[in-house]
Amino acid sequence: MSIFRRRGSSQQQQEQEHQELQSESKVNELKAALGPISGRSLLYCTDACLRRYLEARNWNVDKAKKMLEETLAWRSTYKPEEIRWHEVAVEGETGKLFRANFHDRVGRTVLILKPGLQNTTSMDNQIKHLVYLMENAMLNLPEGQEEMAWLIDFTGWSFSTNVPVRTARDTINILQDHYPQRLAVAFLYTPPRIFEAFWKIVKYFMDPKTFQKVKFVYPKNKESVELMRSYFDVDNLPTEFGGKATMKYDHEDFSRLMAQDDVKAAKFWGFDEKSASVTTGYAAGATVAPEPA
Repeated sequence: MSIFRRRGSSQQQQEQEHQELQSESKVNELKAALGPISGRSLLYCTDACLRRYLEARNWNVDKAKKMLEETLAWRSTYKPEEIRWHEVAVEGETGKLFRANFHDRVGRTVLILKPGLQNTTSMDNQIKHLVYLMENAMLNLPEGQEEMAWLIDFTGWSFSTNVPVRTARDTINILQDHYPQRLAVAFLYTPPRIFEAFWKIVKYFMDPKTFQKVKFVYPKNKESVELMRSYFDVDNLPTEFGGKATMKYDHEDFSRLMAQDDVKAAKFWGFDEKSASVTTGYAAGATVAPEPA
C-alpha cells in the first residue's frame, strides 16, 4: 500500500507542477498581449492579478485581455484608489458595511454587510462606499491571499431598505467585471422569505462562478451551521452569525482605522512623493486588523 501511496503522491505532484507551468505560461502570454504598461496600471497588473483575470475567463488569454483592459479603463476614470474615507463616511455611520476585525480560517479578509441598516438614498454614493471598502479589504489581505469573504446579516431587512434592482445589477457588474476572483464566499445569513422574490431577479445578473459562491445560511439548519464552522472560528464569529463573539460597530473607531489605511493606500499608489516606488501586490506593507482576544 505504501508503494501505491508514494506513486499516487508523485503523480499528484507532477500534475500540480504541470498546472503551475501552464498557469505561468498563460500569465506570460497575457503580459505579452497587454504590451507595455506603466504607472498605476503596472502596480495593478501583478502576476496574481493577471491570474485572477485568466481564471475568470477560463484561461482564455484574449477574453482575459479584453476584461483586464476594460478594468484598467474603468479604474482610470472611476479612480477607486483615490476615494478617501471622508468622502463616504456618512454611508458607514450605521455600520451597514465594514471590514471585520477577524479573518476566516484561511486568513481571508471579511466584509460584514447589514442591508437592514441602510441610511442613505444616493445610489452612486452607496456604490462608491462599497468600492472603497473593496479596495480597503484588498489592501489588508495577508500576503499570498487574493480573496475575501462576505457575511451578510439580514436583520431588519425589508423592501423599504432594499436597493433598487438597477443598483443591485450595477453593483454586481462592477464586482464581477472589475474585481474578478476576489470573492471567495458570501454567506446570506437568515434572509427573510420576501427576499426570495428579489433574489430570483438579481441572480440572473450573476455569472455561474459568482452564483456558486453565494451560500444561504439558516441557524436551525445543521448543514448551514457546519458550513459556517468550516469557514470561521466560532470564538471570533459574531453572535448574529451564530458565533460566540460580541461585536458592536463603533463608527469613530472605524473612521480612525480607515484614515490610517488611507495614508497606507496613498503610499502604495504613489500619492506620497516621499514613499519609495512599490512594485509588489496589494499586500505590500499592509497591516492586518488584529484578531479579537
